[in-house]
Amino acid sequence: MSVWNYVVTAQKPTSVTHSCVGNFTSPQELNLIVAKCTRIEIHLLTPQGLQAILDVPLYGRIATLELFRPHGEAQDLLFIATEGYKFCVLQWDSESSELITRAMGDVSDRIGRQTDNGQIGIIDPDCRFIGLHLYDGLFKVIPFDNKGQLKEAYNIRLEELQVLDIKFLYGCAKPTIAVLYQDNKDARHVKTYEVSQKEKDFVEGPWSQNNLDNGADLLIPVPSPLCGVLIIGEETIVYCSANALKAIPIRSSITKAYGRVDVDGSRYLLGDHTGLIHLLVITHEKEKVTGLKIEILGETSIASTISYLDNAVVFIGSSYGDSQLIKLNMHPDANGSYVEVIEKYVNLGPIVDFCVVDLERQGQGQVVTCSGAYKDGSLRIVRNGIGINEQASVELPGIKGMWSLKSSIDEAFDTFLVVSFISETRILAMNIEDELEDTEIEGFLSQVQTLFCHDAVYNQLVQITSNSVRLVSSTTRELRNKWDAPAGFTVNVATANASQVLLATGGGHLVYIEIGDGTLTEVKHAQLEYEVSCLDINPTGDNPNYSQLAAVGMWTDISVRIFVLPDLTLITKEQLGGEIIPRSVLLCAFEGISYLLCALGDGHLLNFQLDTSSGELRDRKKVSLGTQPITLRTFSSKSATHVFAASDRPSVIYSNNKKLIYSNVNLKEVSHMCPFNSGAFPDSLAIAREGELTIGTIDEIQKLHIRTIPIGEHARRICHQEQTRTFAICSLRNQPSAEESEMHFVRLMDDRDFEFVSTYPLDAFEYGCSILSCSFTDDKNVYYCVGTSYVLPEENEPTKGRILVFVVEEGKLQLVAEKETKGSVYSLNAFNGKLLAAINQKIQLYKWTLRDDGTRELQSECGHHGHILALYVQTRGDFIVVGDLMKSISLLIYKHEEGAIEEIARDYNASWMTAVGILDDDTYLGADNCYNLFTVKRHSEAATDEERCRMEVVGEYHIGEFVNRFRHGSLVMRLPDSETGQIPTMIFGTVNGVIGVIASLPQEQYAFLEKLQTSLRKVIKGVGGLSHEQWRSFKNEKRSADARSFLDGDLIESFLDLSRRKMEEIAKGMDVQVEELCKRVEELTRLH
Repeated sequence: MSVWNYVVTAQKPTSVTHSCVGNFTSPQELNLIVAKCTRIEIHLLTPQGLQAILDVPLYGRIATLELFRPHGEAQDLLFIATEGYKFCVLQWDSESSELITRAMGDVSDRIGRQTDNGQIGIIDPDCRFIGLHLYDGLFKVIPFDNKGQLKEAYNIRLEELQVLDIKFLYGCAKPTIAVLYQDNKDARHVKTYEVSQKEKDFVEGPWSQNNLDNGADLLIPVPSPLCGVLIIGEETIVYCSANALKAIPIRSSITKAYGRVDVDGSRYLLGDHTGLIHLLVITHEKEKVTGLKIEILGETSIASTISYLDNAVVFIGSSYGDSQLIKLNMHPDANGSYVEVIEKYVNLGPIVDFCVVDLERQGQGQVVTCSGAYKDGSLRIVRNGIGINEQASVELPGIKGMWSLKSSIDEAFDTFLVVSFISETRILAMNIEDELEDTEIEGFLSQVQTLFCHDAVYNQLVQITSNSVRLVSSTTRELRNKWDAPAGFTVNVATANASQVLLATGGGHLVYIEIGDGTLTEVKHAQLEYEVSCLDINPTGDNPNYSQLAAVGMWTDISVRIFVLPDLTLITKEQLGGEIIPRSVLLCAFEGISYLLCALGDGHLLNFQLDTSSGELRDRKKVSLGTQPITLRTFSSKSATHVFAASDRPSVIYSNNKKLIYSNVNLKEVSHMCPFNSGAFPDSLAIAREGELTIGTIDEIQKLHIRTIPIGEHARRICHQEQTRTFAICSLRNQPSAEESEMHFVRLMDDRDFEFVSTYPLDAFEYGCSILSCSFTDDKNVYYCVGTSYVLPEENEPTKGRILVFVVEEGKLQLVAEKETKGSVYSLNAFNGKLLAAINQKIQLYKWTLRDDGTRELQSECGHHGHILALYVQTRGDFIVVGDLMKSISLLIYKHEEGAIEEIARDYNASWMTAVGILDDDTYLGADNCYNLFTVKRHSEAATDEERCRMEVVGEYHIGEFVNRFRHGSLVMRLPDSETGQIPTMIFGTVNGVIGVIASLPQEQYAFLEKLQTSLRKVIKGVGGLSHEQWRSFKNEKRSADARSFLDGDLIESFLDLSRRKMEEIAKGMDVQVEELCKRVEELTRLH
């Protein structure tokens, strides 16, 4: 049954919609606040760059994001208004490091026509009013009282119906707005109004300006002392105030974003639709404006927002390309640009199309997206987990342990790699040719298994075997000292750091040894009641060479204990429960917090927060990483500490926003790992797996790995052909100078190196609308089929298109057939060895026929009319599911005997569709332009014809994202033995760059999680007091309804971030054990 669905985002939104700068987290700290449609990120400006402080979801689509400071406040507050007519005022609470809601409310009106140009939200510079333009002809005012609290809102009638922009002006005794509007003759003007608090009405303002540039659509209010407003047009910029008017011509451009540089507002950065950044300067003598100057600084991503931070550093937020942190230099570079990009922030949006492929052929899907727009267009390859890029490998079966050593303690690079086997130890080192070869360390024993190795102080190395500890000089490589195990005892487990050794012999003896210059001193010996299974003394404090604490895992009572060094005083004993012994313990610190990690023999990992002074363990959490014993090792990457957990499903453990994150590594079974940072292989890891030793570098440490292939044009459709190892894309390139501003192409790309290998240009005005790889009946070739449309300026609706059939020969696209159509080919599907096309209002089936001369052509077989525009088509067997421009979903069937296509059922609701998918034979999935998902089901068993031909809506959900495409597939390795391996999933891509997964769950699992979701709603409160229930309710222009048959996976998985106390509270209400609940939620995180 595919009726019960779980929706979760694998990639959060990346497209930046708003940003602002101010002192939000404290009066002295400068913050950048970034909105990505439904998420808010708060960053702190530090000398090292931007540091993320908070990243939280908002239960609404952000329409306005503004910082302001009411009277008497020491720092800024944040005002947010959503597209759903809710608003909130947020304040930072520095004690708890979270957002608190100062005010909230609903600003919707019962009647009113929504504005065409989007919502406008503005705040009076003197914090007397917040103004909102939400409906045509109305201006809503929320007044502040003198304590900075908000009072009752009211509406003022606004004569201007076609409003383009409204801003509050600076330096006015009474709050004054400037309104840029268009009249019914399409001329544009600016008017000013004072807001009268007493009358709750407008009073004519101090000035107005008529007949502006036809492209004027942005007002920039200039602060005191200059005051006035800049009116930005496409060909002129005008400065206007009560006593001055200045204008300058500019080269034709559409300004998308602006950012103020100086507090007095004499310089502004303007970003245009082609990604050029201009500097606009207002020249003035004291307070008198004398003129305007504009100059071009350089090129960035196409900006949707510009925030000037400090010291010529600027944040460019983009929804068409990657966002950037740039520095404006005093002097131009060789290309004449003043712009230097310091940092890039990945943005996948808008994802117009994508395909799911298994390029590595490992049973793990990767998503290849068509991302970005115009010059910032790119392809992005997105895969789950962390990749290891292999640099070298050698066959070495039977490895039992690995350690890297330096030739002296202050060297930057590692010299030796010690590899231990069951009855020998081999030492490898890099030779002059940068190859690994066998070498000797004379003081080491090589005919026995090594239990542990480490660099030690005073340029020494330490080797621990089953009967001795050996101290060796790293320069002469000779033995300096040794400690022998007492007669009749063998060392079972051992560990060391640069100045300490801890080992355990049979019979539960724990021995602590300190390393000196050529000395090994046995400082303490303790007798424990059980055998020791694992140990660790990794230093987590200030001294990198000495640990105050030791962690010891025990057999028999299955506990982990914390001892204080050097006296081996027991301070903590934690029973682990169950029958599985701890196999590896590790003391480590992430982001300044100390943790104890404890891995069990069955693939489970426990983590505790460790109080280093008292040894107390708290906030116990348990995760399942695999099914085999795990060994833990630390390594560092980009100067942060990470932990590698080697097992049958290797993982990297790291910390983000003070939360531990587990990311799977894209390797099959790994038995051992150690960091190996050598001159030839900097920042590498040595990995033992399946009988070989591999040295490789590790990808960026993050849950999803994204690789960018910039193509400098807008890719709109993509498809993969397994047989020829190629991708084909439909793309368009903008040419600002040429008469035809757009050129459209079909391009062929190699799927191994992502290089273009062949291009087929389309005709003038011809757009590529759909693309497909398929084969036909009685023809063994594989073809690419492309559907096009002629978009002629004089036509409202395309009346002509083509279907092009290509074959890939010697890496080139060869056109083998073309068929003219009477409209735009919106969709193509392979259909029982034939080609099914959606052309304007109809669905058309073509067969592939052989002509007398041996060539082939597409021949029309049958069709089906009755759609407004058939935009999205999916097929399964003989069924055809059609998503219509405005008539929701209908189901057609192809009848072989009659050779005809007939409609058998439809959804009679009016939904404007953006994507469709097939979940199973009777259940279909749709996305609409009001950001909803819904499922419909056909009743093939129903008694009456009327019921059979009506599809019932069985699920509804507000996803808050514009979905462009659904595809079957999965981002993760599907392991058949796990519970989630059997769950069918669909992937979707959205305009904001979200990649999401929809998983169809069994009903009992759905019911359990629905109960959990209800409990979580009570515990996790939405930012700004916004309600999760309302946010996820289905809503369009006509009605709204509670979400049903869909669960919010993001909310459910946030259970894992709660404190132990809250987890227990929820588990109690659900009547299950915390461990069990964590395990079930963790299983779900494996879906993405």
